[in-house]
Amino acid sequence: MALETPEYELTSKHDGFEIRNYSEMIMATTYVKADYKSSTSAGFRRIANYIFGDNDKEMKIAMTAPVISDCPSKGLEAYNISFVMPKEHSMKDLPKANTRHVSIKKEALGEVAVLAFGGWATETRSMVYQKKLATLLQQNNISTQGGFMVAQFNSPYALPMFRKNELMVRIK
Repeated sequence: MALETPEYELTSKHDGFEIRNYSEMIMATTYVKADYKSSTSAGFRRIANYIFGDNDKEMKIAMTAPVISDCPSKGLEAYNISFVMPKEHSMKDLPKANTRHVSIKKEALGEVAVLAFGGWATETRSMVYQKKLATLLQQNNISTQGGFMVAQFNSPYALPMFRKNELMVRIK
């Protein structure tokens, strides 16, 4: 069964990447102070607990894709990890998390440059694709704002050859 993904409008396609304009969405986010691998693992578990009923209403919320995290970079010691909430929910009907480590907020990504890649989104691979996207954007005279993000679309059990990931960054 396919998971719900955020809505966007494809603005333009370039050689190796595309520009999208994302609609506003509600996200459950947690901040984890650890290395990339530990942060994404702990962050995923925190938010998964929230959507599986560890909230003030004991409400189960459908899983969506992707899981979005900050992209690793030199010196980064903590990461934001986020799940997009299903479109059927509003800020009013979503429950409060039973932990102060999960927050629910509206997010407007706006215009984003996106580079897709397969396999595992490890720290090393994510940094390689971040550098590749940054180079492509520079070659196309496109300025960025904010940090790069990694979007992972598959369960941890998906084989590397079937995995879908994206490197994303907001553009000016």
